[in-house]
Amino acid sequence: MAKGIIGDGDAATFNRDGFVLIRGMLDPEETALLGRAAREDRVLDEHSFGRADGEGGTVRLSLWNHPTETIYGMIARCESIVGSMEKLLGGEVYHYHSKMIMKDPLVGGAWAWHQDYGYWYHNAVLFPWMGSAYIAVDRATRENGCLQVIRGSHHAGRLDHVLTGEQAGADNERVNQMLKHLELVYVEMEPGDAIFFHSNMLHRSDQNKSRHPRWSMICTYNAARNDPYQESQHPRYTPLVKVPDAKIREFGLRRFAGGEREGVWLAAERDRDHTAQRLKK
Repeated sequence: MAKGIIGDGDAATFNRDGFVLIRGMLDPEETALLGRAAREDRVLDEHSFGRADGEGGTVRLSLWNHPTETIYGMIARCESIVGSMEKLLGGEVYHYHSKMIMKDPLVGGAWAWHQDYGYWYHNAVLFPWMGSAYIAVDRATRENGCLQVIRGSHHAGRLDHVLTGEQAGADNERVNQMLKHLELVYVEMEPGDAIFFHSNMLHRSDQNKSRHPRWSMICTYNAARNDPYQESQHPRYTPLVKVPDAKIREFGLRRFAGGEREGVWLAAERDRDHTAQRLKK
C-alpha cells in the first residue's frame, strides 16, 4: 500500500529546497500495476502527442484534466499523495491535471530548463501555490534522462520563459547564473519513488539515449484558494474526492479483470496544453 502522508521534516525539506524525494511512495505491486496499465493502454498510446525539445528530439506524453475511476485516477486521488500535497501547499488542493511522460529508449526527447509556473502563469493562475507529484514508473538514471533540479531555485520567483522548440524554456542567462550559486541535483529514482516539487522549482531532463525506458506519471495540484480568474485548458477549482490508498491496487486489478471500460479516463483533445505556444521564440 502507498506509504502515507509525508512528515513535518519532509515538508521542511520541500520549503527549503523546492522538492522532497520520497522513496517507495507506491509499493511494488501498485507500481507494477501502474506500469502494466500504462504500457498496455492502447488509448493512452493513440492519444499521446509529442513536444519538440529544440535539440532534435521529441518528448511523448499523454495528458488529462480530471481523475476518473481508474488506477490513474486512484493514484491522483489517494490519501497519501493528496494529503501530502495539502500539507505542502497549506490547505485544500484540487487536481489540475495529470500526465504520463513516455521517454522511450534511444528516442525519448529532453525537457528544457523551466518552471511549471512559467506555463501556468498564463492560465490566469495568480499565485504559484501549485505543486506536482512525479512518480517513477521505471528506474530513472542519468543514462536514461532522469529529472534534474536546481535546489532552492523556487526562492527566485517566476522567471521569464520563451519558446524552446515546442516547450517553454526559462531565461538561460538567469538559469546559468543560478547554477553558479545553487546545487544541480540529478534525481535518480527507483520505480514507485515520488518527488514532490514546487511549481517555481527549475527542472529539466536530458534525452534518453539509453536502451532502457523512463516512463513517469505526474499528478499536478493547485491550491483551492488559488482558483484561476478565468477559464483555460486546465480546470478551475473542482472539489477533489480523496480515496483510501487501497483503491490503487483494487482498480489496478480491476483493469485486468475486464472491469474497466476502455478509454474511460481519456481527456478530450482540448485538454492538451497549448500554453507554450503563446510564448515568444
